[in-house]
Amino acid sequence: MEGRLLLKNCAVFRADGRVRTGMALVVQDGLIRRVAPDSEVPVLPGDWEVACRGRLVAPGLVDCHTHLVGGQVLPPTGNFLLRAPSARLERRTEVAALLTVGEVEALTRFALAQALRDGISLVVEHLAAPGNVAGALDAQARAAEQLGIRLVTSHATHSLSGDGPAAACLEANADFARRYRTHPLVRGALGFQTSHTCEDTLLRQVGVLAQELEVPVVFHLAEGEDDLAVTYARHGKRVVPRLAELGLLGPRSIAARARSIDTGEAERLVATGTFVALSPRAHLTSERAGESLEAVLARHHLVGLGTSGHGTLWDEVLAAFVGLMRIARAGRLPDPDGALAQLLVSGPAELCTRLFQAPSGTIVEGCIADLAVYDYVPASDPETGYSPHLLGQLARSRVAWTIVNGRVAVREGQLLGVDYAELAADASAALASIWTRASLTG
Repeated sequence: MEGRLLLKNCAVFRADGRVRTGMALVVQDGLIRRVAPDSEVPVLPGDWEVACRGRLVAPGLVDCHTHLVGGQVLPPTGNFLLRAPSARLERRTEVAALLTVGEVEALTRFALAQALRDGISLVVEHLAAPGNVAGALDAQARAAEQLGIRLVTSHATHSLSGDGPAAACLEANADFARRYRTHPLVRGALGFQTSHTCEDTLLRQVGVLAQELEVPVVFHLAEGEDDLAVTYARHGKRVVPRLAELGLLGPRSIAARARSIDTGEAERLVATGTFVALSPRAHLTSERAGESLEAVLARHHLVGLGTSGHGTLWDEVLAAFVGLMRIARAGRLPDPDGALAQLLVSGPAELCTRLFQAPSGTIVEGCIADLAVYDYVPASDPETGYSPHLLGQLARSRVAWTIVNGRVAVREGQLLGVDYAELAADASAALASIWTRASLTG
């Protein structure tokens, strides 16, 4: 797109959660160039004017941990959840090994299209496709480039990778990360599944490669009591100390879930600068998981929300709000609004800034132009930031426009350049093919 993108008569969502109405935004070369009262910003020849008509403009959302493909192939429903954890892992591995590159691409395109329609501008993916790691990661990169969304993707390699030996999976992942270190939209990361599925030799190699390539590492951190118990039985350590000793915690680490950690381990995450991607809905299912949520939120500012491949980011916001209110009412969290702001805006903004080396997450001049325009016209300058009313309105509102890196990806609810119904049909056909083959082999 040549020239300027000009958002007229909009309400700007500020960093403190409040709103400033009657504003205009100038976007050019992927950055926010000007934020000023609407009357001070005329439309110039060549501008692409977006008539916001008082609607709210907010920073694009970040899904800090997801499974774009796995979340569709193995949803958390039905008899699958009744199996023992080892049986679930075995079945996940079997099905992941069946994926073709074309199926990975079809499922990724559909999931990314859904994300864009929800106002998400950056997705951190944790892919499992051991049958063809290189082809699958390249397919995801193509999908992100076509749709115009930021994507950080890695492979969830583990020592039980069946059809794809761990060393070969990791090398393919590393080659992808090497090639996508500076792409404007797609960044490669190294990945492993979780502590109890990985031997020390594999994890040491992940740490060495991450340091050599200077790329992020994505993994599940203490994802449950099974992970904790098996890790301790095999290695004589809890999950967080083990990964710390292997050099896998630090500023380039994106640790997901964190369902079984204690206060000391939360402090260790803070000390190492590890980013934690939480899925609060999972934390509400048990008392121990709730304790872990409190341990992280009471001490950590490098946190964000992730869907883990299921539901929407707004589902996670609601669960986070419920969890924060429980902790606050018990007198153990003095600033629940601030904690919610960290989860929804500040933490994800820091993550995006780390990954793309550019200021993000606020609507100020010089920040990257990752924006969402909601079909919601707010009142002028509400007194309370991050209020349940404001967040509830956004959760129920359609995203009219999604802008990523200064380019329009969704215009008045419609994807640009692709047909959403066709993407849905392609994904449905891919799932049917996968499950036909899975039933024949299972």
